[in-house]
Amino acid sequence: MLQTPASFTPLMAPQQDAAPLSFVFHGGRLLVREVDLGLPDEAAVRSLALDPPRLQPVGLLDNRYCQTAWVDDEALAPPGYAWRGLRSLFGEFDEGHLGVAARACQIAEWARTHRFCGACGSGTVLAAGERCFKCANCGHMAYPRISPAMMVLIRNGDKVLLALHTQSAVKRFVPLAGFLEAGETIEEAVHREVFEEVGLRVHNLRYFGSQSWPFPHSLMIAFTADYLDGDIRTDPNEISEARWFGPGDEWPERVPHVSISSMLVDSHRPPGR
Repeated sequence: MLQTPASFTPLMAPQQDAAPLSFVFHGGRLLVREVDLGLPDEAAVRSLALDPPRLQPVGLLDNRYCQTAWVDDEALAPPGYAWRGLRSLFGEFDEGHLGVAARACQIAEWARTHRFCGACGSGTVLAAGERCFKCANCGHMAYPRISPAMMVLIRNGDKVLLALHTQSAVKRFVPLAGFLEAGETIEEAVHREVFEEVGLRVHNLRYFGSQSWPFPHSLMIAFTADYLDGDIRTDPNEISEARWFGPGDEWPERVPHVSISSMLVDSHRPPGR
């Protein structure tokens, strides 16, 4: 599953390193060598002529310093390098590096979008000892954005509910999911989203697991729940189709366990399906 390796330690302050692992982004795409998908070496990073504030500390991976940065012009890619979306690197890129890249992507986007204060428009500086930009004028503090989202697999006897999400880039039957509203608990969001999207009520919520998901800055929090009552009534703005899948049905194809969604589905997949 896409996640930060156990051998990774986050850092809030930069370190001196002659050969850091550099995760450089443009529009959410990572700079990699075309020949072997390697990260840019020091010469390639120097050729980008990055202003120091654009280089942000990420952490240590197996005691090797990791940093991240962003560029505004995709034409700045050095010869032999290309920009690749993180999704396109699943199964091709080093698993540990991809986990750190997912974190680095979010840090780079946070740094890019918080150079100026959102309250008064003045310039910001990094606060000491934490990952925070602080306004030099009014003191407003800005931390990396994290957007919590619930995911739930509804069980009804030996069947589970899966749906095709209208706005999803992946056209595959998956569990229901949605972002939390301000002031909601995760459990309240599950009940609200289930009723809004498919017109059902559920109970017996059970926590399944969580996953940071950098598209662009989500925290997926997954549950199972039992069907209580109601008939499927989809919201066409959110769901194009929703139905029950049981032991006798043709299930969605298996996919690698990159996301917690596939793990949640496969944990309830009947044998042979």
